[in-house]
Parts: sequence; C-alpha cells; structure tokens
Amino acid sequence: MSLVPTAEQEQLRDATRRFLAGAPPPAAGPDRETWRRLAEDLGVTGLIVPERHGGAGAGAAELTVVLEEMGAALLPAPFLSSSVLAASLLLQLDGTDLPAGIASGEKIVAAAPWWDPASGPITADADGRLHGRVPCVVDGDLADVFLVVADHRAVFAVDADDLVRRTLTTLDLTRGAARIELAGAAGRPLPCPDLPRALDAAWNLTAVGLAAEQLGVARRCLDMTVRYARTRVQFGRPIGSFQAVKHALADLYVDCELAESAVRHAARAADSEPGELPAAAALALASMTAFQAADQAIHLHGGMGFTWEYGLHLYYRRAKAAQHLLGDPATHLDRLARP
Repeated sequence: MSLVPTAEQEQLRDATRRFLAGAPPPAAGPDRETWRRLAEDLGVTGLIVPERHGGAGAGAAELTVVLEEMGAALLPAPFLSSSVLAASLLLQLDGTDLPAGIASGEKIVAAAPWWDPASGPITADADGRLHGRVPCVVDGDLADVFLVVADHRAVFAVDADDLVRRTLTTLDLTRGAARIELAGAAGRPLPCPDLPRALDAAWNLTAVGLAAEQLGVARRCLDMTVRYARTRVQFGRPIGSFQAVKHALADLYVDCELAESAVRHAARAADSEPGELPAAAALALASMTAFQAADQAIHLHGGMGFTWEYGLHLYYRRAKAAQHLLGDPATHLDRLARP
C-alpha cells in the first residue's frame, strides 16, 4: 500500500491551491458565497458523495489532499462539517436526498456532535417532535439542515427554520458555530440498519479529514516561520542561522513528516479497512503537531507574531480549537492504549 499521492491527487491539490489563492481571507469568516464557489468552481462539496447523487465518488485519500490545502489556507467554509461529517453519515442512511443537495452546493448540512458528552440528551416523541439542546454545532450558523441523534437510536433531519439557534463566537474565528434548541421541532426520521456502525464510520472519516486539516495548519506555520527566519536579520545575521532556531525548525519539520505519514496511512486505511485506530493515531499526532507549530511560529516571529494583523493568531486559534472538535489528543491516545 503506497502512501505516495498519485498524479491525479496531485492535480487535485494544484486545482485546490489555485482556487484557494482567490478565496476570501481567513479573517473574513465563513460565508455562503465561498460554499457556493466550492461547489460550482472547484466541484468538491460532493467529493465523497457517489456519482449517482451528483458527487465525485472520491475516497479518503483525495479528501485528505483537499483538506490539507484548506487547513493551510484556513478556508472559512463549512467543508469539514457538511461535505465530510454530515455527508459520510447521510450516505449510510435511507430516505434522503440531502447528499445530492450537498454535492450541488444547494444545502449546508450540520451534524450535532453525538459523541460529545457536553451535548444534552435529545429525545423524540412518537410523532417525531424533538426536544433538547445542543450547546455547540460546528457551522450551525450557516446550516440549512441539522442532523441530530435522538435517544441514541435514530437520526433525524431538522430544517433550520424549525428550531431556535444562536450564533456563537468561538476561539476559532475562521469556523462558525451555533447553539440550537429543539423545542418540539419537527424531525424527519432517516432509517439506518446499523446506526452504531454508521456513527462510528462517520466519526472515523471525519477524524481522518480533521487530521489532514491540522497537518495543513502545521505545514503552513512551518513554511511561514522558515521564510521569516531567512529574512529577519539580528546581530548582522538572519535569525535562521542561529543554532537554537535551526533546531526548533528542524524538530517541527520532523514532526510534520511524521504527522503526514500518519494521515496518509489513515486515509488509505479508511478506503480499504476502515477502523478507529488509524484515525485516532493520525488525529492525535496531527493535532499536537499543529498546535506546536503554531505556538513556535508565534514565538520565532518575535513581536510580529503577536500582532493581530499578521494573522498567526488565527492559526494558533484553529490549531487549539480543532483539538477539541472530536476529542483532545489525550482522548485519542487513550484509545490507542486500550487492550
């Protein structure tokens, strides 16, 4: 099993980079126009959606290529939440055309985090009316439809107009979020023959995608710091010539290479033998590397690294906030240590 990207995957990377070069800056925050352009100009909102639903039918390997570039650019769009988490869950459910809506860019779908113990219990009446609160749904501020797991036994689709939501400002200024309240909201049940397996599969693929996104954050922070160290002169020499700076950047480079190997392996595993361990290992390693890279970037940039305008704080915020989307690194390391 080769971990080297194919020629087609490299072409996808190049196309994604060209698109991102003209995308809104991260500080602009999420908006629907970027989502529309992802669908119409780049055609990746349905990347993992089968062709029969209007998608590309690609696998996890292609998905990680796109998400690594999006992470490097801090693209303010609901791609991870809608095109990965929601789409991967919907593809295992019956009675819905939402995957086609995601692929076309007509729908943004957000999934309430069923794995998060902070989310309160969601209950469903016999007539499908839902009750409960979810304190934070990623990209819930833009979502047209929400997926919620009620009573740990069924998935319901809820239109945004049928619930109460409040937009949240979180640590990550490049990713939206909302608090939702289901006060008798009408839910459409989406049957699933094996719900626990479907939920695990969706979580695992999203973990691989988030790991790729974190890898992109780490790589970009390293690249920015290397460029700065080559041009910033102190005591008559570029600071990159100082041994302490060299060692710090060399360590970060090694960490990024290790994280990339873990992400590539997890992606190949997701396409052949899906499982929790490769995804957990990749996410733990990539998340720790991203935060370390962002932290070191700010320090090695000196005073410039602390300025609001330079933007490194956005990478720091993303790296830290993303560590908690699917559980922190300690949680994933604990999974790896279980007998």
